[in-house]
Amino acid sequence: MDLAFDHQWRALLQELSSTYGEDLDLNSILFLIGVQELGQDIRSYEKREKLELMHIAVCTLLEPFGYYSAQGRDKEGWPHFKKNMGLPSLNAEEQERLMKEAMITYFEEDGYRGMSMTVS
Repeated sequence: MDLAFDHQWRALLQELSSTYGEDLDLNSILFLIGVQELGQDIRSYEKREKLELMHIAVCTLLEPFGYYSAQGRDKEGWPHFKKNMGLPSLNAEEQERLMKEAMITYFEEDGYRGMSMTVS
């Protein structure tokens, strides 16, 4: 891991962790991005919904790379995506790096608005 990337990742983790008052990991950030993209406040979600929220986050993060494209929302307001192409064969470390880079870009492009959700 290069130093500049490591610094960016740690800064993002620190910013998000200070906002939500706990140490966050990759999966918890995926969950938060999914909730942000869903456009609802944090509430109790069933296990299936949590997995769907994480899927929304992955699709959103990989959309700029051309892997997915948004297809709209269903009647409950959940976003749906179309898979455009398969991901390249990556080992676990490479997958993690890709997701971290995509998260950094997501928050940089968003100007880190503190995520417009509230914890209820």
